[in-house]
Amino acid sequence: MESLAQLEALCERLYNSQDSAERAHAENALKCFSVNTDYISQCQYILDNASTPYSLMLASSSLLKQVTDHSLSLQLRLDIRNYLINYLATRGPLPQFVNASLIQLLCRVTKFGWFDDDKFREVVKEATDFLSQLLILEVLDGKAIRSFSFDEASKEHYEIGLKILNQLVSEMNQILEGLSLFFCGTNFTPSSSYAHVTCPPKPNSGLPSTNHRRVACSFRDQSLFQIFQISLTSLSQLKNDVTSRLQELALSLSLKCLSFDFVGTSIDESSEEFGTIQIPSSWRPVLEDPSTLQIFFDYYAITTSPRSKEALECLVRLASVRRSLFTNDAARSKFLAHLMTGTKEILQTGRGLADHDNYHEYCRLLGRFRVNYQLSELVNVEGYSDWIQLVAEFTLKSLQSWQWASSSVYYLLGLWSRLVTSVPYLKGEAPSLLDEFVPKITEGFITSRFNSVQDGFTDDEDPLDNVELLQDQLDCFPYLCRFQYQSSSFYIINTMEPILQSYTERARLQTADNNELAVIEAKLSWIVHIIAAILKIKQSTGCSVESQEVLDAELSARVLQLINVTDSGLHSQVYQQ
Repeated sequence: MESLAQLEALCERLYNSQDSAERAHAENALKCFSVNTDYISQCQYILDNASTPYSLMLASSSLLKQVTDHSLSLQLRLDIRNYLINYLATRGPLPQFVNASLIQLLCRVTKFGWFDDDKFREVVKEATDFLSQLLILEVLDGKAIRSFSFDEASKEHYEIGLKILNQLVSEMNQILEGLSLFFCGTNFTPSSSYAHVTCPPKPNSGLPSTNHRRVACSFRDQSLFQIFQISLTSLSQLKNDVTSRLQELALSLSLKCLSFDFVGTSIDESSEEFGTIQIPSSWRPVLEDPSTLQIFFDYYAITTSPRSKEALECLVRLASVRRSLFTNDAARSKFLAHLMTGTKEILQTGRGLADHDNYHEYCRLLGRFRVNYQLSELVNVEGYSDWIQLVAEFTLKSLQSWQWASSSVYYLLGLWSRLVTSVPYLKGEAPSLLDEFVPKITEGFITSRFNSVQDGFTDDEDPLDNVELLQDQLDCFPYLCRFQYQSSSFYIINTMEPILQSYTERARLQTADNNELAVIEAKLSWIVHIIAAILKIKQSTGCSVESQEVLDAELSARVLQLINVTDSGLHSQVYQQ
């Protein structure tokens, strides 16, 4: 490369040109920086002297690929690590995407060298040094007290410290990594966030999966708890700060810690479903401390989405921690009571639930009560009656808002199905109040499905067409019907008969209103789906086996009657076409 200016021009074309041929030429000319280890020193020179963000991005992404794909000497990796720490601390403001790339490089070097030298494991302490630059000491009445200086320089360092810890936890938790941005052929702009530009994953050639797990376990045991504590401290310090970006990073750090793959199960991050969180026993004092739960409820109350959503996500994971983590039943009951109080206050105020992301995450939080806690534990918590009433009212409103909350209802139905199936095992005199609320929810579900039929045809969005969502809801709903099977089955029969009568009458006509007929058919489709789901299970509460069989037969008879009607008159002509 003849000059730095020439290199900067090539980088400009690589990341910003609209001409694919021009980008390909620039990529080919610059490829040497990422494949030839002799160019590592040149990358450092670029970082020290280049003036354009694209050149800095080239150097950083090239070093990332070098570190990932080549077995560099220990001393060289230590030099890169030390250089990056100093560079981030002293260089001054950098574009966000350059900062993100440099931090990813630092964390990659740290992960690969975790067992090679103790210096690599000091990254948490060095990240904490960035955070501590906000702290200043003031003397008041002869005593030193802590306060916080939020000038722009200190904010920048605090942000870098939180970003390092965020990326470090992510890096340690991932087996597969993306290729460097430099070789993605991405049209990159300064406003882009490097963290959101990913490439097709490939095996991390420098660190096999078995080595990854060894590093991840060591990191979990030595550093993760400390990082989680740092995140909680940061949340407390930043609670009154108007800089939402720092709050968002602190919340993200807490969430990453709680989402860590503690036992090597390789959780699918694209799925919302996960089991019990296997948090190590060493975390027990912090998890049992009421301030830990409360800080996330507080952040939900004082922030807006996406920060409020992340606070709820943290609560979802805290609600999923393994039961054996707690010292005893009393500690677990205290934790449960705090969760119930916090969720009850959200329902009482309705704060934040107008935001769809918050609403969905809140439904997930309620759904986690069915995973970790028994009905007998819930009913013995002070304030249970108010809580269950508010949850029932919230469920009914959610059912009626089927277009807005259709994907969230699954979690609510799952909670209620778990509660009713636990009734036979309920001991003691504390009332569950399920007899009062479950029938209303059962009827509300059926009514709301009929409403969806009307709205579905006007908006061209029929919930019956969403097979996956339909299956999820009908997996849970039958247990609610079986809870008080006689009243539920009578309600279904009484609802179905006038619709079936209308359908029968239209079979005798020569012509029919297609729109009206479509609504009737859709309602009957819902009822048939519901009856089929009910007949698939046999669990019932407060109803003898003989009575169940009679009610099963009554429901089945209506479906068979419907089949006969579809084979007669006008309907048979329509279906044969």
